[in-house]
Amino acid sequence: MSDTDLLDLGGQVAVVTGGGQNAGRAIALELARHNAGGIAVNDFVAERAEAVAEEIRAMGVPALAVPFDVCDLEAARAADAAIKDKLGAATILVNNAGMAGPGGSLRPKLNFWEEEPEAWQRYLGTNLYGVYNCSYAFIPNMVEAKKGRVVTVVSDSGRIGEPKLAVYASAKAGAQGFMRSIAKELGRYNVTANCVSLSALMPDMPEEQLAQIMASDQTKAMMSRYTIRRFGKSTDVAALVTFLCSGASEWITGQTYPLNGGYAPSM
Repeated sequence: MSDTDLLDLGGQVAVVTGGGQNAGRAIALELARHNAGGIAVNDFVAERAEAVAEEIRAMGVPALAVPFDVCDLEAARAADAAIKDKLGAATILVNNAGMAGPGGSLRPKLNFWEEEPEAWQRYLGTNLYGVYNCSYAFIPNMVEAKKGRVVTVVSDSGRIGEPKLAVYASAKAGAQGFMRSIAKELGRYNVTANCVSLSALMPDMPEEQLAQIMASDQTKAMMSRYTIRRFGKSTDVAALVTFLCSGASEWITGQTYPLNGGYAPSM
């Protein structure tokens, strides 16, 4: 660890899924600022992944775009091989990909018993099986190196429940349970596994568009539920994830950190 940077990553290679936009992009850029040996940027849209990888290269840090759908285990394994060839073995994994996956949207509309079962797989695939697949592909690198970090971005819907998002919430809750379990398996290898649990996060967008959203009555009503009267920013997520990826967090594992402006305190 650097004497001057508490969050120094010691030259380790990191993989960030869903890294082509919003919080994923911010995470990838922040890891690059703290002595990562390389960043592999995943997104299911190749152009987004490459654009962020180019930003990182401009910072003087090696980067590789690895576009694939996290629901595809073989694609995750192929990405691991490509990363080893270009950057070296990844020993940091940030499972950030989420929402409803490629082509889906996360908009609460229906009670659980009103939703078609075909819709369940969109939520389970990206938010639960995606975490399984990427962890399965990249954890062996960490075990072999006897060091590493796995950080999974989850949701307060899985921590406290959210109406009309039952399957999504259960997928996020499942990911938390998975992380707690693998934390106990990985501790002997000096690998930690933790979650960051988000509430409402504002996507990156032009200031004018953001101002219109923030001025609406619906947004003001939502914001009244937050102790800190704003929604989360991508940089909020990047800061906490980077801490959990760094040596500063070496005695923390199996935990879920709420990052929510006081929306739902941890008990």
